[in-house]
Amino acid sequence: MTPLDLTIDTAPEAPRLGRKRDLTRDPEILEATLDVLAEEGYDGMTIDMVATRARAGKATLYRRWSSKAELVIDAVACLKSADLDTDSLPDTGTLRGDLVAMIKPPSMKDASRKLKIMAGVASMLSRAPELAETAREALVEPRAAANRFLMRRAVERGEIAADRDIDTIALVSPSMVAHRVLMQGEPVTREFLISLVDSVILPALGAPAHHPVATDGD
Repeated sequence: MTPLDLTIDTAPEAPRLGRKRDLTRDPEILEATLDVLAEEGYDGMTIDMVATRARAGKATLYRRWSSKAELVIDAVACLKSADLDTDSLPDTGTLRGDLVAMIKPPSMKDASRKLKIMAGVASMLSRAPELAETAREALVEPRAAANRFLMRRAVERGEIAADRDIDTIALVSPSMVAHRVLMQGEPVTREFLISLVDSVILPALGAPAHHPVATDGD
């Protein structure tokens, strides 16, 4: 009689690959998150609202983000600009010309949306302090970085002294815009931004004052 073969095959079984998580819809979901956040505020928004706006299954969002705070952090982080593209910044030959050239309707519209988002996350900063740095980098730092670049170029041109506190003054316009929208509830107009340039920023830098050209009607 042939002996019974009791050999056991102990070779490891090939791992079964699970279903890969589909991340292709993340941009749409995060954009929907920002829309709902701007409209409802942090306290008013829910993950269900975001799922409805993004036309995504609620289970998809809950698998990807375990909490509303985590979803908001990811969404706000997506607003953060990449490395500053200095080639896209204006170069008019003067600091005032550069700063005024930065005031464009599309950028003002974008800034208004960002500030609504900032208002939405403001209420959660005390409960989720890890969001504070992300919010600052996304909502304030891009314009401050552009201002710093323009001001340092003005130093190189000899327009302003090298000992001016550029890092602080670069924060004036984004900080004042945030205060106007969040604290005063006032819209940000072109006239308001130009007044900041002429009445606050240029004097603080010791830059040449701007004197409007008189018209025949004056």
